[in-house]
Amino acid sequence: MATKKTSAGLLMYRHRSGILEVFIAHPGGPYARNKDAGAWSIPKGEIEPGEDLEATAVREFAEEIGIPATGPRVDLGSIKQRGGKTVYCWAFEGGHDWADGRIPDSNTFELELPRGSGTMVEFPEVDKAEFFSVPVAKEKINAAQVALIDRLIAHLSGSEALETDGA
Repeated sequence: MATKKTSAGLLMYRHRSGILEVFIAHPGGPYARNKDAGAWSIPKGEIEPGEDLEATAVREFAEEIGIPATGPRVDLGSIKQRGGKTVYCWAFEGGHDWADGRIPDSNTFELELPRGSGTMVEFPEVDKAEFFSVPVAKEKINAAQVALIDRLIAHLSGSEALETDGA
């Protein structure tokens, strides 16, 4: 099951002034630099051989965001993205905040730029991450991942009254 077309991640959420906000990340590197709508994602990554899906999600969150994911998690199931990648997701409540959206520490990747030059350039895997209200997050996140936000809302509405700021 664990292939390059399978990844796992976490959707952190919080309540601020009675409004649900979700935490999503913008990919680093040159290809997403000028993209916003549809470019953001839950912090996620590929499964290592023999690694448990939920363990992957927790590891990837720490590697990409620079903070540990603590506390209980809710299984939100999986979605399939347009390119065929399956993404498994768990949600947890957290409250970290960064004023400018920049994260304290993210792992990096290398890319040959310009292509064919032999010159490798290093980029953060995530260049910014922020909490957004549900309507804003749904505009920014990869279209297939909107279902994960909807599943979180359904889970939370079953256990507590919740405003989603119009979503």
